[in-house]
Amino acid sequence: MEAGDPNSWRFAQCFGDKGDVDDITEADIISTVEFDHTGDYLATGDKGGRVVLFERNEQKRGCEYKFYTEFQSHEPEFDYLKSLEIEEKINRIKWCKRQNAAHFLLSTNDKTIKLWKVFDKQIKVVAENNHSDGYTGSGNGSQPPLRLPRMTTHDSITAAVPRKVYANAHAYHINSISVNSDGETYISADDLRVNLWNLNISDQSFNIVDIKPVNMEELTEVITAAEFHPIHCNLFMYSSSKGTIKLADMRDSALCDQHSKQFEEEEDPTQKSFFSEIISSISDVKFSRDGRYILSRDYLTLKIWDINMENKPVKTINIHDHLRQKLCDLYENDCIFDKFECTFSGDGSQVLTGSYHNYFRIYDVNGDNDVVLQADKSAFKAKKIGGARGKAPGKKEGMQTEGIDFAKKINTIAIAATNNLFLYSTLS
Repeated sequence: MEAGDPNSWRFAQCFGDKGDVDDITEADIISTVEFDHTGDYLATGDKGGRVVLFERNEQKRGCEYKFYTEFQSHEPEFDYLKSLEIEEKINRIKWCKRQNAAHFLLSTNDKTIKLWKVFDKQIKVVAENNHSDGYTGSGNGSQPPLRLPRMTTHDSITAAVPRKVYANAHAYHINSISVNSDGETYISADDLRVNLWNLNISDQSFNIVDIKPVNMEELTEVITAAEFHPIHCNLFMYSSSKGTIKLADMRDSALCDQHSKQFEEEEDPTQKSFFSEIISSISDVKFSRDGRYILSRDYLTLKIWDINMENKPVKTINIHDHLRQKLCDLYENDCIFDKFECTFSGDGSQVLTGSYHNYFRIYDVNGDNDVVLQADKSAFKAKKIGGARGKAPGKKEGMQTEGIDFAKKINTIAIAATNNLFLYSTLS
């Protein structure tokens, strides 16, 4: 991605029902979005367990996308041993690097990860056979000899088939999956464990992080996100609800409980309050494309860390700072526990995160530029929108962006807001 004029972001396209919020079906709410490595394909997952793929439309100017295919990834299940319903909601989607004409992608709900193969399939039909030549098999000897039927291509469809199902490895809800740079392995993380998988082996995984205490009453933190380093296949990081990010090296030991680096900012004792631990919980972490920087998001801040400096971030960006005075109200209506995603642009010059009322913000890493845009129907009017800085979100009005992603090689942002997918672009 090449950085453009920070003020040149404009609404490009919207997919989904543009009706009123009251008409939204729960199953249609988009829960995750993910570009592939080229930016030519985009995947969305929703609460109904569906995965929808879009491909870039080369015929149109700019960066518009068209529908590619859709398939049902997960179905609702019931765990009879624990008497628990397992939702079909797609928590995460990750693309595998493309090796041939087919696409491979991982999708996960709370318990089960699946590897999908998406490919174009030719449908063939019989064009010529003996019956069409009038052969009846009467046996009078005057009929032409039998010939093999001739097949011709009738149509082409896009098929999606599950190649692997990785199940029964997580006792808690899966919050992250991340494909390794070696293209052979990936990690999956739940509240207390991180597992390492080989893409080709679905019945065996290795537990590489386990923070579950012997006595669950002593539990003080949970894992909130995990990601592989984009270049070094032995490094991965995971974040916690205590506001720490731990970098682990799989060359050190089979169980990576002893982290090699811990990124944590010391809290100012004068600012400490009842809500300090809640708002310091990290909801998302991402590596920059070169692996030099880490981006983390907690409730009120976005932090950029240098991988070589553990004691403090190189930059802290305050998000919806006006809510700092209203934490008590937010605690009472549970909004203080809301989670937001974050991501780097492809060249690392900008960072993106979501907020309430479907606002999202793009920050300049090396400057003070701050672009605020809103992913809703007002985007169609191509107005420049200011931030909703005045009020705290209520339970109903505080609609937040459900998923965000930057295309790595083109200036495009995908934003999921309830059941709509918004695309913003700097391309003319």
